Amino acid sequence: MKITIFGAGAIGGYLAAKLALAGRTDLSVVARGAHLEAIRANGLRLIEDGQESVAAVRAAADAEELGVQDTVVLALKAHSLTPALDQIAPLLGPETAVVTMQNGVPWWYFHKLGGPLEGVRLNAVDPNGAIWQRIGPQRVIGSVVYPAAEVDAPGLVRHVEGKRFSLGEPSGERSERVVKLAEEMVKAGLQAPVRDDIRSEIWVKLWGNLSFNPISALTGSTLAAIVADDGTRTLARTMMLEAQAIGESLGVRFPIAVDRRIKGAGDVGEHKTSMLQDLERGRPMEIDALVGAVQELGRLTGNSTPTIDGVLALVRRLAVERGCYG
Repeated sequence: MKITIFGAGAIGGYLAAKLALAGRTDLSVVARGAHLEAIRANGLRLIEDGQESVAAVRAAADAEELGVQDTVVLALKAHSLTPALDQIAPLLGPETAVVTMQNGVPWWYFHKLGGPLEGVRLNAVDPNGAIWQRIGPQRVIGSVVYPAAEVDAPGLVRHVEGKRFSLGEPSGERSERVVKLAEEMVKAGLQAPVRDDIRSEIWVKLWGNLSFNPISALTGSTLAAIVADDGTRTLARTMMLEAQAIGESLGVRFPIAVDRRIKGAGDVGEHKTSMLQDLERGRPMEIDALVGAVQELGRLTGNSTPTIDGVLALVRRLAVERGCYG
């Protein structure tokens, strides 16, 4: 199995290092800038449990150097996918599987879902259906990413916590390709459960992201602070209930109660969400995949989203003013 990880940042770099350290030789990464040069010069360095390891990984700036792959892992943020389509194309052959590791509502959501919305393309995450057309939903293996990692320096990834990457076919079938990929990841010391309903797991993670991320960006608050404050906790809860109504109308099963999900977020502690971190660093924020796409799903399913609409308008305006909205 030839595997390329497109986007060797924190999560992509962590996954690449783990696979390489486990002996995966047909492995490559597509990276850029100082990060690429450091990987080429010194290998991909990983700090995990206080120990540093060096993984020998083939690194390329141009995917044409690598050719067609069996599996391509897209470890970019959702808003970076469309601009990268030309770069991704050389990696794709007729049988290439594409693992999507983006947060939020995936662009392939209505592929193999069935029902009246089968095949609908979400403009919030896939403007004009470009990703659907160029990558093709039939290639997709869905994923929910739980590890936290940081790029501490070019070529150096630090693992913070978590080892689970849930996997699942959009159809829910236990295909040979998803089982083989899970086996590769387990050999690398990761947890890779294969789910028959990957969308429901996507929603459980999205449930918190769509509320706590924009609220944290608007207030500058950590998860613990948002949950401890009556006003912001209630705001997050209201957004989550609006989203739950949308998800359930699409057949999603929420295995935990909303208040338990909120408590779990608060238990993370004084943690800044990724959206707040991006705002502070002047980077594009994942607004459309985490919030805008949920609003769009609400329109498609006939569910009103007044609280989500208001928070989305505010955080989008903030991002535009700060130059963090593409």
